[in-house]
Amino acid sequence: MHDTICAPSTPAGGAIGIIRVSGPQSIEFADRFFTSPFRQPLATAKGQTLHFGTLTDADGNIIDEVLLSLFRAPHSYTGEDAIEISCHGSRFIMNAIMERLIQLGCRQAQPGEYTKRAFLNGKIDLSQAEAVADLIASNSRASHRTAMSQLRGHFSSELSQLREHLLKLTSLLELELDFSEHEDLEFADRSELLHLAQSISDHISQLIRSFRTGQAIKQGIPVAIVGKTNVGKSTLLNQLLHDERAIVSDIHGTTRDVIEDTTDINGITFRFIDTAGIRQTTDTVESLGIERTYKKIGEASIILWVIDEQPEPKDIAEIQRLTEEKSLIIVQNKIDKDNHRFSVTTLSHSVPYIPISAKQCSGISELESAIYSAAHLDNWQENTTIITHARHYEALLRAKESLSRVINGLQNQLYSDLLAEDLRITLSHLGDITGGTITPNETLQNIFKNFCVGK
Repeated sequence: MHDTICAPSTPAGGAIGIIRVSGPQSIEFADRFFTSPFRQPLATAKGQTLHFGTLTDADGNIIDEVLLSLFRAPHSYTGEDAIEISCHGSRFIMNAIMERLIQLGCRQAQPGEYTKRAFLNGKIDLSQAEAVADLIASNSRASHRTAMSQLRGHFSSELSQLREHLLKLTSLLELELDFSEHEDLEFADRSELLHLAQSISDHISQLIRSFRTGQAIKQGIPVAIVGKTNVGKSTLLNQLLHDERAIVSDIHGTTRDVIEDTTDINGITFRFIDTAGIRQTTDTVESLGIERTYKKIGEASIILWVIDEQPEPKDIAEIQRLTEEKSLIIVQNKIDKDNHRFSVTTLSHSVPYIPISAKQCSGISELESAIYSAAHLDNWQENTTIITHARHYEALLRAKESLSRVINGLQNQLYSDLLAEDLRITLSHLGDITGGTITPNETLQNIFKNFCVGK
């Protein structure tokens, strides 16, 4: 990290473009082609200051008038001396500035290298670094708030408290090992240690359980719209998406393939899947669409079963089989034509039954409320710590497993050295999340490789 890097932080073509420079020579390099109206060199300027001036190419020709933000280590995103150049967003201008910086000795930054340097310089931990990518990719209020909470260190703070409690346990057991020749000497009451270990295990279990919610918030909750042909599935999809996304026709079998799109309900992203109507058909293309329908039902968390007539017992039995262990909502469409509520007595009384008219946009808000409730996010609050990464989930599972051995050992009066070893393993797994024990370069590269250039 002794070289100086540069990269665009915004795509070319907008009104304004930003180019970031970070490293020990960033201010020196900027000074060599930046000129302010007062001829004041950047080398003498204070950190966290803004400067107006011009940038020139190797021949002294003006490239652009710019605003230059100057940051001095360690008070920058990367913890290094850094420059941010705000220029006009022309592709030619941004390329010319990048070319000049490279001529002066900068290196083109790799994807995620700025955030990687922030981590290596101790500005953020690894879970916060991953939150940067989540924040950039957030597409709903919930995913934005979750990423922002993790970036601000709420998850790291919880893990830090857990590790402090575990260190207390470890310290007491290690102290006993130091005085192992005194067989009757105990520095902590085993029942108190057991209570503390169980309390930590419960907290870890709570974080593990939040992973399902975290995945739903991050990726969107899949909702399949199923039913026979011509019951109004595509019309319903268009109403839920507030857009004419699917072709609507009175002709049976119009939707021959799966159509997917997302929308936001109460800050949560739902991924709606309009499927081909289920019916017996000899049409090869339509048959392929129906085959994909069954596949999408298997992938969905919530099923909207759209009906417009009294379903036959075999249809009820089939939907019950297909939606086992899933959230099912029965949607009676076309109530503008028939207000009669159909009988679906063999299904559980807990299954929501929503009458709507997709054509008249009647009952859609009630259906949206039912869909949100079916996602089982009632316990989610925007200030609650949520696990969104499989890497964190796996580390917590391993930490809980090793901590379970500690609890069993305390209950069975195992020797302190065995308990202390399992506690060290637990601490190591929790440290993996924040990067406290991660050093191999391959591991870091794997985490940062999917970042955009300039971040």
